[in-house]
Amino acid sequence: MPNVIVNRVAEFLKRYPPFSFLSNEELEKIATSVEINYLEKGETLFEQGDPPSPHFFILKEGEIHLSENQTTGEEIKEYLDEGDVFGVLALLGKRPYVLNAKISQNSLIYAIPVQVFEEILQSNTRVALYFAAGFASGQVVVRQDLSQGQKARGILKSKSRDNSLLIFSDQSEIRYSEKVLTCNESKTVQEAAQLMVDADVSSIIIVDQAYKPKGIITDKDLRTKVIACALPGNTPVAKVMTSPVITSKKDSGFSDLYLTMIKNRLHHLVLTEDGSDQSAICGIISDHDVLLSMGNSPAVLIHGLLNTLDVKEMRSIRDRAGQMLAYYLENEVSMDFVASVMTEINDLIIQQALKIAENTWAAHYPEVSSARYCFLALGSEGREEQLLRTDQDNALVYEDVDESLKPVAAEYFLKLGTSVVETLLACGFESCPGEIMASNPKWVQPVSNWENYFSNWILTPTQNALLSASIFFDFRHIGGSSGLAEELSLFIYESVKKKPIFLNFLAQNTLATPPPLGFFKNFVVEKSGEHRDQFDIKARAIRPLVDLGRLLTLSHGVIGVNNTFKRFERLAELEPSYKELFGQAAKAFEILIRMRAIEGMKNGNDGRFIHPESLGKLQRQLLKNTFVPIAELQDIVKVRFQLDHFGK
Repeated sequence: MPNVIVNRVAEFLKRYPPFSFLSNEELEKIATSVEINYLEKGETLFEQGDPPSPHFFILKEGEIHLSENQTTGEEIKEYLDEGDVFGVLALLGKRPYVLNAKISQNSLIYAIPVQVFEEILQSNTRVALYFAAGFASGQVVVRQDLSQGQKARGILKSKSRDNSLLIFSDQSEIRYSEKVLTCNESKTVQEAAQLMVDADVSSIIIVDQAYKPKGIITDKDLRTKVIACALPGNTPVAKVMTSPVITSKKDSGFSDLYLTMIKNRLHHLVLTEDGSDQSAICGIISDHDVLLSMGNSPAVLIHGLLNTLDVKEMRSIRDRAGQMLAYYLENEVSMDFVASVMTEINDLIIQQALKIAENTWAAHYPEVSSARYCFLALGSEGREEQLLRTDQDNALVYEDVDESLKPVAAEYFLKLGTSVVETLLACGFESCPGEIMASNPKWVQPVSNWENYFSNWILTPTQNALLSASIFFDFRHIGGSSGLAEELSLFIYESVKKKPIFLNFLAQNTLATPPPLGFFKNFVVEKSGEHRDQFDIKARAIRPLVDLGRLLTLSHGVIGVNNTFKRFERLAELEPSYKELFGQAAKAFEILIRMRAIEGMKNGNDGRFIHPESLGKLQRQLLKNTFVPIAELQDIVKVRFQLDHFGK
């Protein structure tokens, strides 16, 4: 493959986990071995029940539907989009495909050889963790970075506690079976299979007289080593068993057991007294046991959402996600991971709500139901930072249709948007006080109208226009066609490039927030109203950092980075002279959204207003420390955009 193509492949891959975790050398090795496949609409990549390919896949461009065979026909389970990694069962378990992969739009697919990737999976714990949730729940698509990125732990972290793998450990104890089906080496495969049938289990351990494990036979072994090879039933078990047996100590931590299974792609892990195969068996844990042990874990909740369109059940799962969030906050799990998990759960609720809406309304509007549309998350959800069920901000864009169909399209897509908003309300999300929701006709528009909106905001930056820009510039595609969102993003950045003075107005607006501390270094609190004597952590601390991150990335022409953490990480790369300051800003933002989430969970609200006297001395000081990078960045903005002279 020519170097120029390898470089393009590597540039694309490094935008998405798990490839973003790789070194340049590892990435180049993967990119060199990638097979590039172009498939046209209507073709099939793989079918349910097919043996696994020696590759797993990442969608470069286009759209693929994953469907499941039903007695009444195929049922679509997943809509794949750019950057989605799928077919991972070939990597994790070498099982047959559980879904069909049908090309719904002409698609470019990168096929990653499993053999090349296996060495990385063994040596790179971060990559193994990334695939862990998919391994436990049997998913074939992984979208989010579910790894540990930033190591900051925020408020009052106990340095004596190792939280590096708490992401998978919210249960009081690991569930495993102490009753292990065993036999000795004198048994035949026919006898072993009958024992498995009688016990209704999928594995049997071959042991010696001291009950030490010598090998293991699973259902898969019987299929691939006995039936497929036409071996007779009187074949000794020793001929087909997998040996030596990978073992662990029964009182090992959940994360250690889980990672052992991930790295060795095991569906069963044998537990022994001392953790070696030289001591007696005392239990066995299966991937199903792992799933049950995870309780309110990301894998379980995501799996539940993927398999329901019942709004009450969706509400229940989101309630459980709140319990998981409380656990993560209590145990000070890193906020980039927490935000990533909560975003994935919120996104899935919206995606399932869209399916409900389409099922309800599409048949009533056949003329326009096939038109492309994109559901957009705005605000904190658009930035992948919504931890609590605060008020929803969303919108809907659809492709321009023929003049005669415009009224019908407007009616149909408004009903879709309204249905989604109602589902979110039923799931506990609040209504937006400013009516910035997909139930408001103003924010359900064809792409040409959206371009007019953004063009007017940029060309005529009034106070209201700047407020709208600050909300809508953070949009993120959740469901429907990502191409419409990309088209809109490119339009915005081209428009800003044509009128760079808009950034000066935006910078001026960024500094409009009053300072969080008064003359005597006390918190500036509300003077009247419902929240009198309370500190507004959103308006005075979180929003300034969000606005600064947005402004500075816009000024660099960075496209597709909405998350405030990631914006500051990107800025540190673009401006190495300010690397430390941007790092401090990212950590400050983490502390602030953690503190807000903790306050919200404690008080049963959105956590926006805090009584300063309720904070401990260390918490008060930590909060004040977050204001330092805000002030420094505001000073930089003031000079960079010449705000002392601007507008005079």
